[in-house]
Amino acid sequence: MRHDVVYKEQILPIAQDPFQNVATVLICQNLLLRTGISHILSGTRFTLSRESFEDLSNLPAFADDEPALFIICDSRSIAEYASAAEELKARHPSAKVVVLADAMEPESVMELCRAGLDGFCPTSMDRHALVKALEIVILGETYIPASIGLTLLEQVRQGRARFSHSSAPAPANDPAALQNKLSDREAQILRCLTQGASNKIIARELGVAEATVKVHIKAILRKVKASNRTQAAMWATGNLDFAQENSRSLVPRE
Repeated sequence: MRHDVVYKEQILPIAQDPFQNVATVLICQNLLLRTGISHILSGTRFTLSRESFEDLSNLPAFADDEPALFIICDSRSIAEYASAAEELKARHPSAKVVVLADAMEPESVMELCRAGLDGFCPTSMDRHALVKALEIVILGETYIPASIGLTLLEQVRQGRARFSHSSAPAPANDPAALQNKLSDREAQILRCLTQGASNKIIARELGVAEATVKVHIKAILRKVKASNRTQAAMWATGNLDFAQENSRSLVPRE
C-alpha cells in the first residue's frame, strides 16, 4: 500500500478526530476574562456552555461517556483550588479539571494534581499552546508547563545530592532506630506522603483534623531534614522499607 494511502486512510482520521467536541464549562467571575477565553476557544473542539458560572453551584450534568472539561479561572488560594477540584471530580468522575492562573509554585501545582487536577495552564500561554494543552488533558494526560516540570526535577536532583553528600550521619534503616526518630503517627503520615496523598486525604483516612496533619508534617520535615514534602517522601522511600508492613492506616491508591 502506498504511503499516501496509509496516511489518508489510517493516520489522518486519528489526527483530525482524536475525540469528539468537548462540553466545556468556564468557572470565572471576571467577565473580561470569560470573554477572552470564549474567543480563544471559538472554532475549536471545546464547546463552551452558554451559561457562565461564578461558583460550583448549579453546574450542568454530563453523561459518564460524554467528554467534559471544567476550566477554573478565578484567583483562589491553593486550598480553594484543591477543594474545587475534589468537588468537581466527586460530581463528575470522568470530567477533566484545569486551572488557568497567572503563576503558581511547583509544589502547589503538584499538591493540586494530587487533589485531582488534570492540568495547570499559565495565562501567559499562547492561544494555540493553550488549546493543545487542553487537548492533551482530554486525551487522559496531566499537563503542567515545562518550566514547572524542570524545577521539580531540579529539586529532586538537589534533594538526592544533599541526602547522599550530607556530612550528618545517614538515618538508620532498622525499625528500632527509626522509632526513636519518628512517632508511630509520623511514620504513618510519612508513608502516606510517599503515596502522593494530600493533607485532606490523610486527615480523612487517619481520622484527625487537617491542621493536625500539617503540624505532624512540619515535625517530619524537621526530623528528616527535608525542606518540603517531596524531599520527605524521597527520604521515606529510601529509609522506610518496613513501613508498608508495620503501618496500620495508609491511604489507599485511588
